[in-house]
Amino acid sequence: MASLALESTRFEVVAQAQTGEQERHVRSTSIVSREIGGETIVVPICRGVGDLDSVYTFNAVGTYLWRLLAESRTELELAGWVTREFAVSEEQALADVKSFLADLREVGLVKPA
Repeated sequence: MASLALESTRFEVVAQAQTGEQERHVRSTSIVSREIGGETIVVPICRGVGDLDSVYTFNAVGTYLWRLLAESRTELELAGWVTREFAVSEEQALADVKSFLADLREVGLVKPA
């Protein structure tokens, strides 16, 4: 039974990619980010000044995803990288990427491309 669910999920993901239904995401232009010691620090800019009350940090995986988001990317493109680089299933990678992007959208660090 579980294999049918996985195949169904995979079919939906492939169908979305083929029909172009995937939303593209890109980093907000209202931020400053720097990589320090293998992590990324992101500071939103508000009226020309860094908002030091809202500083965000990303681990190594988040840092690489952040780099990829310098250009517009879909959830599938990001999840594909996670799947290739780490020993995780496509479904787990996609769930993690969706969660990461949702968090970034919520605080205004990414926007639709």
